[in-house]
Amino acid sequence: MAQNAANAIISDLRDRIQHLEGTVARAKTVLPFGVREIDGRLPGGGLAYGAIHEFAGGGAGAINGAATALFVAGIAARTKGKVVWCLARPDLFAPALAQVGLHPDRVIYVEAIKEEFVLESFEEALRFGGLGAVVGEVVRLPMTVSRRLQLAAEGSGTVGLVIRRWRRPTEAGDFGHPTAATSRWRISVLPSDPLPVPGVGRARWLAELIRVKAGESADFVIGACDDQGRISISSDAADGSDQTRRSLHSG
Repeated sequence: MAQNAANAIISDLRDRIQHLEGTVARAKTVLPFGVREIDGRLPGGGLAYGAIHEFAGGGAGAINGAATALFVAGIAARTKGKVVWCLARPDLFAPALAQVGLHPDRVIYVEAIKEEFVLESFEEALRFGGLGAVVGEVVRLPMTVSRRLQLAAEGSGTVGLVIRRWRRPTEAGDFGHPTAATSRWRISVLPSDPLPVPGVGRARWLAELIRVKAGESADFVIGACDDQGRISISSDAADGSDQTRRSLHSG
């Protein structure tokens, strides 16, 4: 009887400590893409809330960087609530975000003069809670910083979306360094969907799931986000085949 009472006291103390530290386990929820081929590769069937996810363009080109921003905006558009977007360069084109479902009345822009201030704002917004998503544009994401951001996301249950933006080609190599992000993605532009008549078809991207915790990497050829932030598997869907990569380099 005494042992049972002691165990109950210890269990209660552990619960109290967890509450004080803000590390109480939250119910695991996810944001699905609504695409079976992609959701089937992600633990729980979607992007985890209460976590940070990292995105970069396939190379240092502005075109791939723009596609990455639209991919992330489409994800944020499918969340509920306000979206905080932290950035250091005021070159984000709001009408383009609206075309993928992220309308201006949902977005709160936080413009900082230095990248370190972007990271500070990003972390504070993650800790605030009650937001649909928090987006941060950064060049570098050191492991210690990414761990702090991950803990902030876990504490509030908010999804954090990190966009890696390069100012010069040499900085793109930094994406090879490990971070604490739950998933890491690389987005590259492919030739658009062919049409039976002259014209420009739906934009296509190569979405590379480079890393995901408790999952495996994969490649997807997808149709770009529609006006509700939804993507689709292209008719030329691939799983990392040589054909996909040839299409990428030929574009």
